[in-house]
Amino acid sequence: MTTENRLSIAMRMRNNFLTGLIICAPVAITIWLTWTFIHWADSWVKPYIPNRYNPESYLQFAIPGFGLLIAVVIITLVGFLGKNLIGRSIVNFGESILHRMPLVRSIYKSLKQIFETVLKEESTSFKKVGLIEYPSPGLWSLVFISTDVQGELKVRFNELGHAMVTVFLPPTPVPTAGFLLFVPREKIVLLDMSTEEAAKLLISGGLITPDYPPVKKPREKAFTMKLNKHPEEL
Repeated sequence: MTTENRLSIAMRMRNNFLTGLIICAPVAITIWLTWTFIHWADSWVKPYIPNRYNPESYLQFAIPGFGLLIAVVIITLVGFLGKNLIGRSIVNFGESILHRMPLVRSIYKSLKQIFETVLKEESTSFKKVGLIEYPSPGLWSLVFISTDVQGELKVRFNELGHAMVTVFLPPTPVPTAGFLLFVPREKIVLLDMSTEEAAKLLISGGLITPDYPPVKKPREKAFTMKLNKHPEEL
């Protein structure tokens, strides 16, 4: 066997190994992260479950995810109770106590605003992606478009004759931290890519580029049914 053939075989083995690594690594890491999260949730919840309600007290083996299931049920029940009059009264009473604590008040209000913004069903935050010239003319940066400027900022910008938009400029490769910028609407170039595709582009350092034109996703069933109704029923 010649040296060239040996190098060819070694190159093929290397390529096969890298291909297998690309296939197996994401699956293995996903399974590991999921398993770790389940055990973390169980370790927090199971100690507070009474023995008579804990199936592990009767069985000879542990049930992974039982604590996580109980946590999901409790959170769902709290959400259900928080929507009625009595539940809202209890929540308001608890919030009134927290608002009297100087340090706790600031932390609670910030966390509540973050969760309401991220989890609110009708929220339009970070639904669009755009480009702005930053940090200097001729250089472009990817931004997540939040909302139109509101409150005092809107009044001040209107006095200057500018219609401003709030955008979030994320860094690479970790787009969780970044800069909050107020950009004139006409300076933003809207893109068709989704926020998920933009995040992949940022995390990969530009190696993963979304297809264009984007593949249109099928409409939601409920939305389709709504369109089929008579206009007076909408």
